[in-house]
Amino acid sequence: MDLHDFYTGRTFDAHRFFGAHFEGDFVTFRTYAPGAQAVELIGEFNGWQDMPMAREGQGGVFSCRIQGAKPGMLYKYKIRPAAGGEADHCDPYGFWMELRPGSASALWPLGGYRFTDEAWMAARSRAFDAPVNIYEMHFGSWKKDEARENGWYRYDEIADKLIAHVKENGYNYIEFMPLSEHPADCSWGYQNTGFFAPTSRYGTPDQLKELIDKCHAAGIGVLLDFVPVHFALDAYALANYDGTALYEYPHSDVGVSEWGSCNFMHSRGEVCSFLQSAAHYWLEEFHFDGLRMDAISRMIYWQGDPARGVNGNAVSFLQTMNAGLRRLHPTAMLIAEDSTNFPKVTAPVEYGGLGFDYKWDLGWMNDTLDYFKKTPEERRAQYHKLTFSMAYFPQEQYLLPLSHDEVVHGKAAIVQKMYGDYEQKFPQARALYLYMMAHPGKKLNFMGSELGHMREWDEARELDWMLLQYPIHDAFRHFTEELNRLYLSNDAFWQGEYDPAHFQWLDCQADGTCLYAFLRRGGTHTVAAAFNFGDTPAPSYRLHMPFACRARVLLHTEWKRFGGALPEETPAVRSRAAREGHVLTFPLPAFSGLVLELDAPDGSRMTGKPNQ
Repeated sequence: MDLHDFYTGRTFDAHRFFGAHFEGDFVTFRTYAPGAQAVELIGEFNGWQDMPMAREGQGGVFSCRIQGAKPGMLYKYKIRPAAGGEADHCDPYGFWMELRPGSASALWPLGGYRFTDEAWMAARSRAFDAPVNIYEMHFGSWKKDEARENGWYRYDEIADKLIAHVKENGYNYIEFMPLSEHPADCSWGYQNTGFFAPTSRYGTPDQLKELIDKCHAAGIGVLLDFVPVHFALDAYALANYDGTALYEYPHSDVGVSEWGSCNFMHSRGEVCSFLQSAAHYWLEEFHFDGLRMDAISRMIYWQGDPARGVNGNAVSFLQTMNAGLRRLHPTAMLIAEDSTNFPKVTAPVEYGGLGFDYKWDLGWMNDTLDYFKKTPEERRAQYHKLTFSMAYFPQEQYLLPLSHDEVVHGKAAIVQKMYGDYEQKFPQARALYLYMMAHPGKKLNFMGSELGHMREWDEARELDWMLLQYPIHDAFRHFTEELNRLYLSNDAFWQGEYDPAHFQWLDCQADGTCLYAFLRRGGTHTVAAAFNFGDTPAPSYRLHMPFACRARVLLHTEWKRFGGALPEETPAVRSRAAREGHVLTFPLPAFSGLVLELDAPDGSRMTGKPNQ
């Protein structure tokens, strides 16, 4: 490794130099601790006795080489700061760790697993013109094994169950909440101590690789939540690593996050090299298909507050990291969780952007959920909450998220958020999800949404799978399954979705109502989606079209098999020429939505090309 590149923040493979590496019968250990006067290696292989590590030059690197150590053996570094004292730390570049409350790193060789996904890796893309329907999940609470102390399945054990569920329910990507090692279950993995170590809660690194390999064999992409913003403050990890603020800011006003964790100091080249090497590591070593970067707004602006100004060093780091990852992994997705109005988040770095492929549309999420919480009367007064998203949508490449953050901390589950009593909530939830899938943008839903979950998510409990015993929840799951499959199969829902020419409002000016309609054009399909989010039926809704066409219903949220009241052959759609243009007429019951496939007047397939 070029140490100058490491010090200046240009290294993407620092993990191949630092950490513990098997070399035949030997293991070489290296750590970076420029503020230490001495470092010693302790571990199972030497009876936890201090073994001095040699300083390599004057650059702060300490190393040693031992014989006979085996994979799985635990170790730490005893750091003796120049200011005095000592502290035992896990390896910042360690590839595995012991289970909490233990805090030691564990030896694990790189490259031991042999993937069988060559065809998948060769064919994958960033899916700009393809469907992306993400099933976000917390690994430890999807399903529990009651016979085990913590109920955790291993990575490889859950693979077949998870893949079957994801495929059956019409998702084509899984996104795991952070899997890097973390001390507190309640942090959900967002406060890390091992940025290169898959959590031992669920098994070994190779067992995680097996899970991903199986997903790829089944045609499912796998994304990972990555946290480049902050880290756990536990004394055995990165905090005060060499007796100084090596990874964190030395000043509390910017050094401590709103979650009580330590903020990374992105002005240090060594920190940048550490983080971008970790990002590269997960993509290269585990074959993840992309990374969702957490809390990017807290990097763009100091503490996430625009009033405090742009953090130029952090922005520069994001650009360097994303440009490097794009060079190393041209087909991997890079996704930003960003709630700010900072421009060009998804523009290429060479054009002044941050270099992400997609940005979470948190504005859409907040406006939409706020709308559905309101009474029908209140909705009529806030009609444009649901039209505003398309005013700014062309500015970025957006992903629509209904994530874990929306079903915790007193926010209620998605179905529970809906206005009204128990029976009223389900038709509104069906209409909400149809609106989401028909709206431009890639999709993400948190686990449990497919069940019509009524309880807030709790990381200590598995999903309420018993809900499927109840007809209304079972019908809801069948609805989300059919909706997802329609999204995957019909290119009007995703082809050209970032081109304004592929979207057209048909009804978006009806102040005082809850009626909406829009047109989506793909390559081979053209569809119209219409919605009545109010409590007043529209028995003869007239939809004015920009061209002559026939229409047939692809999906209606009120079909009986989904828990609604309409037979599946209804509603009939009348198509006729009128003085004001071509008109489609059909009923729109209260709290409902439908999707129409549009054909030419002679019944032939109407292509979705905008010029037609």
